Amino acid sequence: MAKKGSIEQIVPIKIDTIIQKVIVHDTVPKLSLGEHKVWTLGKAGIHANIRQETAIHYDVRKPNYVIIHHTAQNSLDQTIRTFQVEHTKVSSHYVISRNGVIVQMLNDYVRGWHAGLSKWGTITDMNSISIGIELDNNGKEAFPDAQIEALMVVLDTLKANYGIPAANFIGHADIAPARKNDPSVFFPWKLADRGFGIWYNPAELVTAPETFNPIDALRIIGYDTRNLKAAIIAFKRKFVVNDVSPELTIYDKSILYNLYQNY
Repeated sequence: MAKKGSIEQIVPIKIDTIIQKVIVHDTVPKLSLGEHKVWTLGKAGIHANIRQETAIHYDVRKPNYVIIHHTAQNSLDQTIRTFQVEHTKVSSHYVISRNGVIVQMLNDYVRGWHAGLSKWGTITDMNSISIGIELDNNGKEAFPDAQIEALMVVLDTLKANYGIPAANFIGHADIAPARKNDPSVFFPWKLADRGFGIWYNPAELVTAPETFNPIDALRIIGYDTRNLKAAIIAFKRKFVVNDVSPELTIYDKSILYNLYQNY
């Protein structure tokens, strides 16, 4: 109920394909904490002493990468709470439960706090250009089929909506090899066959030539090789799986060589 003398209305706001109803009371919208932060920043970017006109050509933050995580927690509700309490300082755009329930926690165009200190190629602020997806998994178990199929639905939608290249679907451990191991050796990265991520062709594996430089290959793919052992472990956790030692074997190099040739 509006107070006497005030103005209250329901304003539909279209965000991509999602319609949200926002209650406007006087001049201040009644928003959630996250929405209020965005609204406040938008107001702060307007300079009252400068003439205001509106251009029609501009962009909001457009995601170009998708980072896949496992939660390292024990339930969907626990993860949701983690993203809603002040002290954790962490968030992700989507959380997917073991039985395939998909929860969107941030609009795709909003910068989440999921990548942390990370690097991929020359990019050092992955949060600014990526969408984070958390899979409800403690890191020590397989990912159920229902969860992976739900993930495919989300990935397919994101790829179609934003034109994200196949190579730009990566894991948290790829961009932070010295800190993270998610989404663990149990994650089925062969989903690259469905257009999400990269994978090698077993039928084309050959011994890498003596001139092949594996460190350069890791770097070209995107890995941060300043901590070379961590980069090798991250690479092997993803592509070799059954051996995550910090040395590259002849077989490991053949996989890396194949990826390098097709990258």
